[in-house]
Amino acid sequence: MLRDLADGARTLLRGFGFWRVDPGVMLLGLVPAAIVFAVLVWGLVALGIGLPGLVDWATPFADGWDEFWRNAFRALVAVVVFAAAAVLAFVTFTALTLIVGDPFYERIWKRVESHVGGDVPAEGPSFWSGVRGGLVLMLQGLVSAAAVAAVGFLPVVGGVAAAVLGAVLTGRILARELAARALDSRGLTFADRRALYRRHRWRLLGFGVATQLCFLVPLGAVATMPAAVAGATMLARRMLAEP
Repeated sequence: MLRDLADGARTLLRGFGFWRVDPGVMLLGLVPAAIVFAVLVWGLVALGIGLPGLVDWATPFADGWDEFWRNAFRALVAVVVFAAAAVLAFVTFTALTLIVGDPFYERIWKRVESHVGGDVPAEGPSFWSGVRGGLVLMLQGLVSAAAVAAVGFLPVVGGVAAAVLGAVLTGRILARELAARALDSRGLTFADRRALYRRHRWRLLGFGVATQLCFLVPLGAVATMPAAVAGATMLARRMLAEP
């Protein structure tokens, strides 16, 4: 398990290493990521500013409580809601960026496939296939955000448990969606992909969590997306035991 987790994380580093191979095509991958990142950051900032008033409005039943417990409860609600929104933003960022930047990331995928060698698929998945995948990713993000919000209300351990669950769920979703292009291009059915994910669950999780941690760095999401697409292509080939 630990070896596969580490191997997944190292695959992201190999994706960053692709900047040395073709910096031009990787640079193009920054454009859609920067646009989507700016929109989502604006949304989170707006939520953070309006959240205290929103929580007060949503919890009128706490108005009669002792001041300490009322403030503590509303602070907990605000933290949980913002954490759930952040989880949703992580997943939404990846889905929207892959949709908006489909032509850019297709070029990165093709360049990586060509550079690595072996059997290179002639065509990748269609644009609409990517859109469907992005919508599924957003739905999964909503479910994950709801799960994180629910766990966050557990007494004592809620905050830590929500953070860990959010990292695991988001990392898992990110890795699957990023690797989908390389797997779809090889004609794998849904059942085939699920079986592949089960066999390599820890490697996928290591890659996804490492990607998510890079997203937490200021502007890290923008800088990481091209490397994540390149690394996910290598990860898919590794899972399929291709050279």
